[in-house]
Amino acid sequence: MRMTVIGTGYVGTVHAACMAAMGHEVLGIDVDADRIASLAAGRAPIREAGLDELLARTVKSGRLRFSTSLAEGAAFARTHFVCVGTPQRPDGEAADLRCVDAVTDELARHLRPGSLVVGKSTVPVGTAARLGRRIAAVVPDAEVAWNPEFLREGSAVQDSMRPERIVVGVTSAHAESVLRTLYTPLLRAGAVFFSTDTATAELVKVAANSFLATKISFINAMAEVCDAAGADVTVLAAAVGADSRIGELFLEPGLGFGGSCFPKDIRAFAARAEEIGAGEAVAFLHEVDRINTRQRERTVSRARRLVGGSFADRRVAVLGASFKPGSDDVRDSPSLAVAASVAREGATVRVHDPQALDNARAALPDPTYTLDIPKACEQADLVLHLTPWPEYQQIDPRALVPVVRHPVLLDARNSLDARPWRAAGWSLHALGDPTGGTS
Repeated sequence: MRMTVIGTGYVGTVHAACMAAMGHEVLGIDVDADRIASLAAGRAPIREAGLDELLARTVKSGRLRFSTSLAEGAAFARTHFVCVGTPQRPDGEAADLRCVDAVTDELARHLRPGSLVVGKSTVPVGTAARLGRRIAAVVPDAEVAWNPEFLREGSAVQDSMRPERIVVGVTSAHAESVLRTLYTPLLRAGAVFFSTDTATAELVKVAANSFLATKISFINAMAEVCDAAGADVTVLAAAVGADSRIGELFLEPGLGFGGSCFPKDIRAFAARAEEIGAGEAVAFLHEVDRINTRQRERTVSRARRLVGGSFADRRVAVLGASFKPGSDDVRDSPSLAVAASVAREGATVRVHDPQALDNARAALPDPTYTLDIPKACEQADLVLHLTPWPEYQQIDPRALVPVVRHPVLLDARNSLDARPWRAAGWSLHALGDPTGGTS
């Protein structure tokens, strides 16, 4: 089948390449001419496992092409996926839908009769219905459906090719049939297909993200209690997670969540719930957000105590800049936020990250960045482990002892094995550990 993918950011690039890999003919569209040229040459704009190879292969096959023209896209296909960004509004917590509105309005001018516009962007409930009315005013028999994405950065290609579920919000049997046909290879591979109304489909995405964010903030709230009580949050998390009704995933105490999805999605969800009169139902999301932000403050506070109460004239090594391992994304990165706070308080900061240094340097120019871990730790008074990259699990703590000024490490992700570090003479600390004291 033929389709366009409008917006070649994170979601759009992955979706376009994966749909082409399934055998469909795909035209990716974006207003950024430089990005389109790079994609047309088979070069991905983001670092994502397996994406470079998949993109190069599908472009070479001819099944994936790119353009800057919505008119060309409308002439090419009758099915159009909208994958543009919905960031937080600069004047509040609601989602900024200007790009979604602009794309659909422009696309409507060129749509052929019987076209299907499928949103994948994360949007406030009611957006699909609103856009459907706008498009129908121009092309009466065009339809809007919603098909939220559930990609995890670092495993987005795998999540696209082997999804657990596919959710579509539709207003007709025709739209459902088109989407079932498009996703036939995935359904044959075992993906569960949910066909529902557009409002439910929109809510599934934000509800899932809100639940996962709540789990993370819950265990970080328990870490605060453990600090006050002298208890061990890692054992608590393991014991609680052993309950099959709860599960261990996302019960990982530490620095909290970041990135381009969870923070802005829970804020936009709460804002939209207020607009439709259901604000009290999700009022707890405000506390989820506050707990998450507080983890960054608690990490800085703990680090400050470990260097004697002031960062002035201190050297701090930061291990990790991306918001999570497996990604070069630093948007709303807790790691980079902590590094910035420490630098503002007078510390000399050196940052290491295996993939995200270019993006980190663009977002936060002041620290020194290096691809060499010992160089980052040179003469450090404190080492902060902020992003749990696998590379940091492989560090030989003994080799770093003569490199640093003081062998003190704060594991803000509670993910390093403390035994070899302490055996090598390091003073290792973590949020919510029995020796942590109060924040």
